[in-house]
Amino acid sequence: MNLWDPGHVSLSVDLLTAFLLGLVHGITPDEHTWPITFSYAVGGYSTRRGLRAGLSFSAAFTAQQALASELAHLGLTHWFTFPAFDGVVYAVVGIVMAAAGIYITGWGRLPHLHVPGLDRLSPRREQPRELQPWMPAVHGFIAGWGLDAFSAIIYTTLAPAMPSAATGWLPGLFFGLGTLIVQAAAGAAFGLWAARRGLPAEAIRAISLTTAARTLTWGGVAFFLFGIIALIFPKVADVGVATPLRVHNLDSLGLPFLLVVLTVMGIGVTSFVSATQAWRRRAVATANGSA
Repeated sequence: MNLWDPGHVSLSVDLLTAFLLGLVHGITPDEHTWPITFSYAVGGYSTRRGLRAGLSFSAAFTAQQALASELAHLGLTHWFTFPAFDGVVYAVVGIVMAAAGIYITGWGRLPHLHVPGLDRLSPRREQPRELQPWMPAVHGFIAGWGLDAFSAIIYTTLAPAMPSAATGWLPGLFFGLGTLIVQAAAGAAFGLWAARRGLPAEAIRAISLTTAARTLTWGGVAFFLFGIIALIFPKVADVGVATPLRVHNLDSLGLPFLLVVLTVMGIGVTSFVSATQAWRRRAVATANGSA
């Protein structure tokens, strides 16, 4: 089975191909999945909530892929595959990410961004707000419209090969299910990682929500800026360094890959580690003071 450049074989083989492509898509560093799953799963600060975040995001992503697959079968891909559309998706995803991050800390207060007069727009909150269960789903449905090599295979090869309109949505469904398995497991793992810090429950909650707020807010800013760059300078957005790997998302490393690294590692993991260390130092200082 050729996952690099698959062709139509039969209904069962085509659907198996779509499912395997979904698994690869979920595993590889895709900017439309990993930053969002990480943010919401860490913000859940438990295995169960991390799993729920991964499932919620991926279920909506799967629904979007099934819809787009059906549209592709009907020959309507020109509605959502023109060059500027991908830049619009990045910008919208960035706005929604930033809005979710600001929601955690309270509207009008950007985490660690002190703008004169901005803090007065809403009262200061001592406790961060919990992320709502529906937020990852909204993100999943929007992010799914982003274009990459995987979606190109679904839209141009597998979906058009379906025998009828009644089955045109199946390649997108199976692709989404493959992604769902990986992202749900990743969400649970991120939630478990956040919970296993050996700290009091209130510390885990504060650290995790602070990390989610920073990752969503500043990751959202990065996504928005990349979307604007893609709209104004499309050739710059497409710049990448080729690799010898014949795996989509890893065959070329460009600005989208940098978005994943910046959001997950540069902002997310760094914020979590620094917030954990700060909490531990505070706990030690408190213990020494009381002694």
